[in-house]
Amino acid sequence: MRLNSYRILAACILVTCTLSAYSQESEKLHQRANAAMCANCHGSEGRTVEKSAVPPLAGLPRDYFIQQMQAYKDGSRKATVMHQISKGFSDAQIASMADYFSLQSR
Repeated sequence: MRLNSYRILAACILVTCTLSAYSQESEKLHQRANAAMCANCHGSEGRTVEKSAVPPLAGLPRDYFIQQMQAYKDGSRKATVMHQISKGFSDAQIASMADYFSLQSR
């Protein structure tokens, strides 16, 4: 009977680890999808073309990205279109994009 208990415990641990890995991979895909919304102006993975007037997002510190997006949303940072675009993002989406771009190399 004790051997069956260990097998059940091992199976539960395996399922938990699998679900955790799936959850982490799912979160990465979600972050990438959020960040893809920025690609039209800021380039793939936040890397703009050389000499672009649009700043790159790749490698920006997470907190800085969030601060700037909030400043666009509340109007304290002026822009041509970002003040309108930023209003369409929730705080969770902004945090997700900040996480993604902060992990990208410049």
